[in-house]
Amino acid sequence: MNPETVTAILAVLTVMGLAAGVFLAAIYLAIKQSRHWQKVLKGVNKILLKYSFHLALIVSLTATLGSLYYSEIAGYEPCKLCWYQRILMYPQVLLLSVSILRREFFIKWHLTGLSILGAVIAAYHYYLQWGGNPLVPCSTVGYSVDCAKTFILEFGFISIPFMALTAFLLITLLMLFSPDQSS
Repeated sequence: MNPETVTAILAVLTVMGLAAGVFLAAIYLAIKQSRHWQKVLKGVNKILLKYSFHLALIVSLTATLGSLYYSEIAGYEPCKLCWYQRILMYPQVLLLSVSILRREFFIKWHLTGLSILGAVIAAYHYYLQWGGNPLVPCSTVGYSVDCAKTFILEFGFISIPFMALTAFLLITLLMLFSPDQSS
């Protein structure tokens, strides 16, 4: 597939991820706020409890494969912040896979920590792409492209760091619904 097709697919998945994130946040807040909503959303909560790790695996695997596609096939050189985001996303595929296979879900807080840190870095990266002042420009390192460089921009706002931000936030929200121990 060519980069334009992959970008279009990933951009649509990002919009779907945003919608899912809003839905998950609304459900989580509703359940925490009211007993009425706890009863109404009991079935949805039960499904999310059972499949949160599976859904998070799909998100992390898609993000990992997307980043590898952009660097290895499309030829976009990752910047320093991209590498930090990769360091925080790639292990989640393995951690989630092992957790699902072993039915051990106690690592939810580890995954949440990785995702929150990744979301902060992705948000800062996205901020730089929109003209924010860098603390230290990535290009000063000497081996990295400028972090403010935008390789793609779909729908007027979706760039690679925004895709990563969406993935990290979605994984964080899914971990709110995941079980705390083995099941």
